[in-house]
Amino acid sequence: MKLIPTDVGPLNPELLDVVFGLVCFGVAYGVLSRVLLPRIGKVLYEREQATEGVLRCSEDLEAEAEQVRERYLQALAEARHDAARIRQEAKEEGTELIAAARAEGIRERDELVAAGRARIAAEVAAAEAALDGTVTELATELADRILGEPVGVGSGRGA
Repeated sequence: MKLIPTDVGPLNPELLDVVFGLVCFGVAYGVLSRVLLPRIGKVLYEREQATEGVLRCSEDLEAEAEQVRERYLQALAEARHDAARIRQEAKEEGTELIAAARAEGIRERDELVAAGRARIAAEVAAAEAALDGTVTELATELADRILGEPVGVGSGRGA
């Protein structure tokens, strides 16, 4: 008794099954190679191109960003240099203004002192001139009182 027939099975196929399998394989291969594989290849190519395009775009953007950064750093360095130059100029100008103000103050002080001395000298001369006649008169009057008689000719008493 044979449990499994040996003349038919997966290891011993019939000729009709082999031909049918080859025809099905040929049809499947033809459909895949003519319809599906070109579409899959096209989609893969488009994805690759899109990825490369995005990569190129990102590289371009990165290069542009680096250029912008370099320009920014250069502008910042120039601004710092200009700020230092302006500070130095302002410091020098301030020093010059202080020196000019000090010189002007000293000149005005000297003018005021000279004008004050001239005024004092004029007032002293005027006071001396005013007192010159009065001192003589007072001295004569005092001498008259001390002596009890008129001493001078220029006294205003009984000349």
